[in-house]
Amino acid sequence: MKRAIPVVALSIAGLIPVWRYEPSIGGTTSTTAEPATTPSASTTAASGTVVKGTTITTDKGPVQVQVTFSGDKISAVKMLQQPDHPQTTAAVPVLISETLKAQSADIDTVSGATITSDAYKKSLQAAIDENEKSASASPSPSASASASASASASAASKVVAGSTVNTDKGPVQVQVTFSGDKISAVKMLQQPNHPQTTAAVPVLISETLKAQSADIDTVSGATITSDGYKESLQAAIDAKG
Repeated sequence: MKRAIPVVALSIAGLIPVWRYEPSIGGTTSTTAEPATTPSASTTAASGTVVKGTTITTDKGPVQVQVTFSGDKISAVKMLQQPDHPQTTAAVPVLISETLKAQSADIDTVSGATITSDAYKKSLQAAIDENEKSASASPSPSASASASASASASAASKVVAGSTVNTDKGPVQVQVTFSGDKISAVKMLQQPNHPQTTAAVPVLISETLKAQSADIDTVSGATITSDGYKESLQAAIDAKG
């Protein structure tokens, strides 16, 4: 069983910080039942997300809290409705202080203000549940931006491997990167291990980037490699569509 916090000792003026506490005004000791409200999230401000908890009707009067969240953390709690009673007035700062420490509605009931304490915790839990629900339904801005950037990059660039062309010198295969319809890069995946091929490849790639097609000149002294390169390059262009 949870311990009860004595309200008398904690209600002495000056011992309890009440800078977060704003009691409601007016007589609310009536026992007339009021319709319960559902928790609702306010607009996200610079200070965080503000959520109103459910209004809990008690024998002492309605109780409702408003919670400010900084991400998943409870940064502030404000009373929107509370019974106009000395024990409630003394208990509320204690409840708020305990909430900020526990970061949940799993807090002790204040002795002498059991009804208010129980209603406070119910309204608080409703606000916490609503914040978690809203957070899970809406991806974070950074996640959305990252997904958008990835999608844009994927749409802008496409890598296509051309067919492998077997030649008397060895296999030739190119890989082409397209930025939209433009050839932005060409990479050799396979090529003959021959000095003339090694010298010819940079020339073939340079000409491809200039021509933006496979309609390029054969490199003198590397005719076989050049023809294999152009065939694989054309296959990549055709596969890109």
